[in-house]
Amino acid sequence: MGITIVVGIVMLLIGLAAGFFGARAYMKKYLQDNPPISADMMRQMMAQMGQKPSQKKLNQMMQMMKNQAKK
Repeated sequence: MGITIVVGIVMLLIGLAAGFFGARAYMKKYLQDNPPISADMMRQMMAQMGQKPSQKKLNQMMQMMKNQAKK
């Protein structure tokens, strides 16, 4: 009886740890493949702030965001 409870608790902890790290890896890959801010969204934000978004500036900002995501 006691060993069954101990094994159940150990398996629960292993399942929680595996679920946490699995979900973390999935979300990391998902956000890397589908960034939350796209170039079009960045262009709209810059236009709303009164800036004229050039393609060079957009590329620089997107590269900065990718570099920040890797850290």
